[in-house]
Amino acid sequence: MLLRSIKFNNRILNNTKLNIFKRYNSSNLKNRLKELIPIRQKEISDLKKIHGNKIIDTVLVNQTLGGMRGIKSMYWNTSLLDPEKGITFHNKTINNLREELPKYNINKDETSFEPSSESLLWFLMTGEIPNKNDVSKLSEELYIRSGLNNNVKNAIIEFPKHMHPMTQFSSAILLLQNESVFAKKYKEGITKNDYWEHTYEDIMNLIAKLPEITSLIYNNTYKYGEYKKYGEYKKYEQELDFTGNYCNMIGFNDKNFHDLMRLYILIHSDHEGGNASAHTCRLVGSTLSDPYLSLSSSMNALAGPLHGLANQEVLKWLLDLQSKLKKENKEVNKETIKEFAWETLNSGKVIPGYGHAVLRNTDPRYTCQREFALKNLPNDELFKLVDTIYKVVPDVLLEHGKTKNPYPNVDSHSGVLLKHYGLNEYEYYTVLFGLGRSFGVLSELFWDRALNLPLERPKSVTMDWLKNNVKNN
Repeated sequence: MLLRSIKFNNRILNNTKLNIFKRYNSSNLKNRLKELIPIRQKEISDLKKIHGNKIIDTVLVNQTLGGMRGIKSMYWNTSLLDPEKGITFHNKTINNLREELPKYNINKDETSFEPSSESLLWFLMTGEIPNKNDVSKLSEELYIRSGLNNNVKNAIIEFPKHMHPMTQFSSAILLLQNESVFAKKYKEGITKNDYWEHTYEDIMNLIAKLPEITSLIYNNTYKYGEYKKYGEYKKYEQELDFTGNYCNMIGFNDKNFHDLMRLYILIHSDHEGGNASAHTCRLVGSTLSDPYLSLSSSMNALAGPLHGLANQEVLKWLLDLQSKLKKENKEVNKETIKEFAWETLNSGKVIPGYGHAVLRNTDPRYTCQREFALKNLPNDELFKLVDTIYKVVPDVLLEHGKTKNPYPNVDSHSGVLLKHYGLNEYEYYTVLFGLGRSFGVLSELFWDRALNLPLERPKSVTMDWLKNNVKNN
């Protein structure tokens, strides 16, 4: 292919690269989205005309005072969380996607086991399973769009080493905001019908830059002495896929780790629209803030300990438990774990990684990570601990009687897998979460602009209003 023969001395996204890309139409994704937009617009219009005044939910006082838990009030097409089945993406389960989405061709004789992130991105944006040619061209599009300008690179490199990785991540996204095509075109004056195209440009540019942003943060924070000079950073390589490039940039070359990260991005990419990071991206985007501002805000929500920080908290708890058992010369078995679980609950503490606000069964995101561990690291000591906890804790929680869902969620397993391959810096784990979550929230943000969804503005009420209306009813 002609584009593959073109050598760029500088990985900065510039007009020359964009012109080449547009001239040879490297990706079919934008064209396919252009075909889908009028179909989705009509679907929305028809639904509003025919069923717009029908009631789909009622709101309780407890819900209004309880974080709006469970109120059905958002349209979010990319994914749906079912209490029994777990998360589905465009009506497909995680295992459906692991089987159907194209894999990365490592070489002519070897293919990855998990779906490529490019194929996932295509699917989230369109709702359709791409073919291998579509994925290949999309991978090339991301390569062309990749690359940070030196000012942004140097700014990230100069972030204080003690700054939390999520603060660096959010700040780095904001540093790119002055490159926003949407913000520039909106200032010049565009119609609503043009919003989607400029939003697409921002989203694709931003996603293409995420591997370099997140790897710079990792290297700057944890490999400070080795990677201080700009020239020592690894570049985005044309031959690798999105995930392979990211792994290569942070210095992880194990092909199983690459597959773990493909799986990690898949299972963390979206979790319907009501969670804090997704809703924040939607809310900020609804003001017509560009994708850079919207995603940065989303990552700030993800950074909270009740959201994205949970996986690092679980790993810390597991390591403390492992250390405690060793100090007490106790083996990891069902009896010792059961004893510890009851000690934890009787002291008024919770067992992290168990229970979920919506799910009422084992989180399928946990299950697929467990399958990965059984296949690739069955003898890992920390996994054996997690495995034993999985076999014991649900029964303990059921007997305890205060947990609606006694089964593990995604956070109870991901840290163990990352640590097995040597990614020990658990404060960085939420950045990985954010890398995956960006795929889902930005895909939905594209459709928010394509469908011209309105500014979000729910009605709030005071305590006096609530009291008075309760009395009247």
